[in-house]
Amino acid sequence: MSRLTLTATGLAVLALVAGLTGCAQAPRTELPAMDPAPAFKETRAGNSPWVVASTDVPLAWDGWWKAYGDAELDGLEQRLIQNSPDLAAALARYDQARAATETLRAAQSPTVNSSLNVTRNRQSERRPLRVLGPTSPDWYNSATLGLDASYELDLWGRVRQQVAAGVASEAAAQADLAAARLQLQAQLADTVMALRGLDRDDALLKEAEEAYGKALDLVERRHRAGISSGLDLARAQGQLEAARSQRQQSQAQRAVLEHAIAALVGANASTFAMAPRLDELATPVIPVGVPSTLLQRRPDIAAAQRRVEAATASLGVARTAYYPSFTLGGQGGFQTSDLGRFIDAPNLFWALGPSITFNLLDGGRRKAEESRVRAVLEETTQRYRSTVLTAFQQVEDQLVLLDRFGQALENERANVAAADRSLALATNRYKAGAANYLEVVTSQTAGLTAKRSANDLATRQRRASIQLIRALGGGWQPAEPRS
Repeated sequence: MSRLTLTATGLAVLALVAGLTGCAQAPRTELPAMDPAPAFKETRAGNSPWVVASTDVPLAWDGWWKAYGDAELDGLEQRLIQNSPDLAAALARYDQARAATETLRAAQSPTVNSSLNVTRNRQSERRPLRVLGPTSPDWYNSATLGLDASYELDLWGRVRQQVAAGVASEAAAQADLAAARLQLQAQLADTVMALRGLDRDDALLKEAEEAYGKALDLVERRHRAGISSGLDLARAQGQLEAARSQRQQSQAQRAVLEHAIAALVGANASTFAMAPRLDELATPVIPVGVPSTLLQRRPDIAAAQRRVEAATASLGVARTAYYPSFTLGGQGGFQTSDLGRFIDAPNLFWALGPSITFNLLDGGRRKAEESRVRAVLEETTQRYRSTVLTAFQQVEDQLVLLDRFGQALENERANVAAADRSLALATNRYKAGAANYLEVVTSQTAGLTAKRSANDLATRQRRASIQLIRALGGGWQPAEPRS
């Protein structure tokens, strides 16, 4: 065969390889089209004092809970970061993803193995084709010291796409870690706010219990003097016992929340305690930005996007199974039956050469695998859409709750003032004998209900603000994944 023929054959092989390489390129990652609105719906209607739609003030600071002005909450958040078993488990899952990526990266490097084998052998006297013929010894030594190296030529990008899938999965796990941290931080802040609300509720019920006790003393004195009826006395006693019952229920709810906080920060509920606090906490102004920024701010959206990228790369890996694999391999070392002259030149052996592997018939396995990976890609794509839609829903939910609770709180505070005036008038009328005790009981009950409702609305508003911060992505800063 002439040199010209060999050159033409080589060029044809190169052209074929180049063509196959082009056919085996990884598919492009395509996310479903999402069309976010220019603004969140629940910030358009009015000028809510609780949210500010602005892209100039990002909501990405570490320690967002400090805006509520609760130093104890800040300390608990730090304990959560250090001691939470759930957060530690999420970190361990991220470490697993990092290790898995490093395992995939290792396939891009040559593999070299070494071995040393020393044996004492006896061969059968009637062994077919005895070494050295019938005169070979029955007993002999065998020693081999060798190296075995191999390297896959990644012509179709199979290894590269496996690494790309691993890098995307690692980035998704990192975002999952951030999402878990944000979820736990928000859950802790929400629970603390609920507990503080119960502290104020207990104070209201304690105040009511004391007031009802004084009222009962007044009714008892009037009853002994024959001024008040037994019905008034029974109403006063029932009102006091109802307040005591409500206070016990409120204290039970607080204890349960205290136990939940202990579990969140990694403490033993049997030894953990939080002193009651009645100081008013702030409700911060929250810059929500515009909906389009939500796609970059939420870690769960970032995780879903990375999983689409990983599934796309896995589809590319499945496609490379239709092409042959090329491996460069070599081995060498020393082999002898004379252990005293192991490392001698005549004992040297080696072998070097490429190998090509191509699956001619697999019963449809590769096609089925490609179909499976396509289905996985479709699933991750739809999960991305679901995550984005849920994110918009959560923001809108918390925006409307925050705004409506704020308006309701203003109305309820006016109701409290009216109930206080009603109670004062009813009490004066009762003392003057112009009304029966039912008016006093009704006014006292309405006043307590209004005060508890106002406290509950203030607590729910602060809790809605926490959930809004969580829905907006909290203080998460997306990190660039390693290439």
